Amino acid sequence: MKLLVTGGLGFIGSNFIIQSLSNHPDHEIINVDKMGIGANPENLKQLENRNRYRFIKRDISDPKLVQEAIEDVDVVINFAAETHVDRSISNPNPFIESNYIGTFNLLEAERKMNRKIRHIQISTDEVYGDITKGSFTETDNLHPSSPYAATKAAADLLCNAYARTYGMNIIVTRCTNNFGPYQFPEKLIPKTIIRAINNLKIPVYGTGEAIRDWLYVLDHCNAIDLIMNKGKQGEIYNISGGYEISVIKIVKQILNLLDKSEDLITFVEDRPGHDMRYSLDSTKLRTTLRWKPEHEFDKALAETVDWYLKNEWWWKPIINEKVLHPTPWES
Repeated sequence: MKLLVTGGLGFIGSNFIIQSLSNHPDHEIINVDKMGIGANPENLKQLENRNRYRFIKRDISDPKLVQEAIEDVDVVINFAAETHVDRSISNPNPFIESNYIGTFNLLEAERKMNRKIRHIQISTDEVYGDITKGSFTETDNLHPSSPYAATKAAADLLCNAYARTYGMNIIVTRCTNNFGPYQFPEKLIPKTIIRAINNLKIPVYGTGEAIRDWLYVLDHCNAIDLIMNKGKQGEIYNISGGYEISVIKIVKQILNLLDKSEDLITFVEDRPGHDMRYSLDSTKLRTTLRWKPEHEFDKALAETVDWYLKNEWWWKPIINEKVLHPTPWES
């Protein structure tokens, strides 16, 4: 099976490629990535000489290049996206180009092929907005709060429209917050780890009571692989770890694992339009495809902290002033 993975130098995409090539000897992967913010060639350095892996530096916002890339692939897995909420607030334009226009270009190229290509659209729980009680199911309305979430929601709706109008083989997945190795340092968990290692203040929005459901990246990759092979055409699948915890608690847990003082925590002005709680109901995926997460949160978090401690060679070259000295909206 030949897979086109977009955004494969990013956090989730690179973990998926490594796992896919390891678990499936029949898989051949073409990785298309524009090498923007969040992409790191070091993530897949181990695959440079693999004959089943090929990297192409390409931007999916260019329709001509997209058409050439999908010529003979069986599956497109679209990880490519601008993902950082704070950057979307400061400058939404790159999010429109990558998350919406890029998805449109992929769908149009697939539509024009004389055969069906399975398209897996990797989306996010943020398209639903926040929820005070209960959990969102796949049939709930979308209420995105940030420009990032709005562009992802728009791409989801476009996928649903193409699946219905053209009968295309498209599946949308929506996951909760991921964590694990190779996560870019602008995100909460790696930023907290790196700043704590350097004895720098750890900025926390508001009172830190915002709640997220956390999903270990390899569990997410397992779910995507299962959906790619057994998921039903035209469906949406929520993917959640089932472990909800507030930002302040996870920061304190990381500090405890590093034997650092909670005095490093500093509360900053809250993010505009900040969603206070995300929660997904993944019953559909768990019952119809028999998926469940294999990694327990506390152990996986400890292993993630250990990975960053042992792999300074990976993160030191890519940290910048926004990681070491963030402004409130960039924390």
